[in-house]
Amino acid sequence: MVVTAERLQARRRAAAGPPASPRIARRELALAALAAVLIACAMHWPIPIRLGSDVPRDLGDPLTQAWQVAWGGHALLHQPLDYFQANDFWPLRNPLAFSDALVGYAPAGLIGSGWQAAVARYDLLFMLAYALAFLGGYLLARELGAGRAGAAVAGAAFAYAPWRLEQDGHLHVISSGGIPLALFLLVRGYRRGSWRTVLAGWVAATWQVSLGFTLGLQLLYLLAALGAGVAFLLLRGRLRLPSRRVLAATAAGVALLAVVAALLAIPYVGVLRDHPEARRTVAQVETLSPPLRAFLAAPPENLIWGKATAGVRDHLRWVPEMSLFPGVAIVVLAAAGALARRHPRALRLGLAAAAVALLVLSLGFHGDGPWPYRLLYELLPGWQGIRVPGRLMTLASLALALLAGLGAQRLVSAARARGRRAAALAAVALVAAVLIEGSGFGLGERGATLAAPAHPRVPPQPAGQVGAPAPQVHLPLDTLDSRKYLVWSTDRFPALVNGRGSFRPRQFARLEAELAGFPNRRSAELLRQMGVRTVILHPGFVDGTPWAAWRERSLRGLPLRRVDRGGVVLFYVTPR
Repeated sequence: MVVTAERLQARRRAAAGPPASPRIARRELALAALAAVLIACAMHWPIPIRLGSDVPRDLGDPLTQAWQVAWGGHALLHQPLDYFQANDFWPLRNPLAFSDALVGYAPAGLIGSGWQAAVARYDLLFMLAYALAFLGGYLLARELGAGRAGAAVAGAAFAYAPWRLEQDGHLHVISSGGIPLALFLLVRGYRRGSWRTVLAGWVAATWQVSLGFTLGLQLLYLLAALGAGVAFLLLRGRLRLPSRRVLAATAAGVALLAVVAALLAIPYVGVLRDHPEARRTVAQVETLSPPLRAFLAAPPENLIWGKATAGVRDHLRWVPEMSLFPGVAIVVLAAAGALARRHPRALRLGLAAAAVALLVLSLGFHGDGPWPYRLLYELLPGWQGIRVPGRLMTLASLALALLAGLGAQRLVSAARARGRRAAALAAVALVAAVLIEGSGFGLGERGATLAAPAHPRVPPQPAGQVGAPAPQVHLPLDTLDSRKYLVWSTDRFPALVNGRGSFRPRQFARLEAELAGFPNRRSAELLRQMGVRTVILHPGFVDGTPWAAWRERSLRGLPLRRVDRGGVVLFYVTPR
């Protein structure tokens, strides 16, 4: 049997054990961070020059999440012990826990005030979330053995995989950079025996969980699985027991993570108790479980594959959560990485197995067959709170990105045989290929120019509603309009009956039906009994709603006083 030099080197590396932790100089770290920020700005242009006026993608959840971050800063200053009792869905309990609360971004909410500051803050966090995803992927790939070029490809592949375009309206989903960052710090800390780095890794994991359980729960179970694997290797004698300082840092970090996760879970458990309609039923999860062809459907905004995959996408039940196209460039590079023998075999096979398993899990379940996701849903605590199985693509993308980084490093190393210039050109071309394939820029009307990703302007707060007595009801009660009311409420945070969450409270649904005839005696008396002080009607939003005929309804004998002011109509409710 002929043993090639490459195979001999691979065997020697395997016998020598895991590679040493690479040295990452401060200059490299600074350049990687700068590149991450510049790429985020370029990929989401013109948001960097429209801070405070425009938001990425649409006027839906970005407005709600801008309000959430603003509320976080307000709550830290004024009611830190009652953080989840926000000003929406008044008078229900803990309405901030009706969806992922982005608690980890609360310190940013301390900067600035009012709705324009809330929008500007959201825009910055949106771009920084992408930058951190790139940087975290870069650092983790470097720690696992990729060179600078391969790490740059891994960072780009994790942050800008094509499927992410459909999640641009969900800050709690794109804010995934804490996952690779935590893994980087933990792997590096345990390799080097640095208790400070280990503790920093657990702090990063805790921060990621504090952003929401949509990704936080995935990270918790990933850390548990990795911890079980490490424990097995320790028992088999394949790993040495860390120093006492590292063990102490581990115990402190795990305790911190467990305590924070438990404290954050308390209001969510209370919401499930108070609102049975918030539970994710088998039917709901199955409805949002994508079919296998979802991996061939790119978001319609995608520059390269949007139109090409329209035929597949048009047959999906729910396009926003079922467009899971991972990218051709990323998959090809990942396949090359899985075959790159210069890297440890266990690492390559582990990442490939994780990618396949996570891709299968992201399909959810369909019917009563032996779907692996169904086992997680039935057996694992907290898993029934996940509404959209397809969001497991976050972890699947991380595994593919790390493999793609190894594959890219293999190609760049081959190009280096022709000189440094050829290697540099290969590295730039590979990063550019990943970024272009994940771009949301579209072709202009004539096909010769690029159109920027959607960036709608946020409607300004009507001047007439400023200072209106609270509690308030805004009409119409439509969910999309309620998002505007929420971001406008960041000016003084008046109590609102309106709100927006991942489910529709039954009390709110009943109230909407009872207020359909407003202004009339029944609705006026109901609002009076509730303690509502002001009804704010937005004439520009009521066409096609039950309140379109509000001008034809008399106020005679009703406990209401009407004032037309500053673009809105105020109905002051006379208290008992």
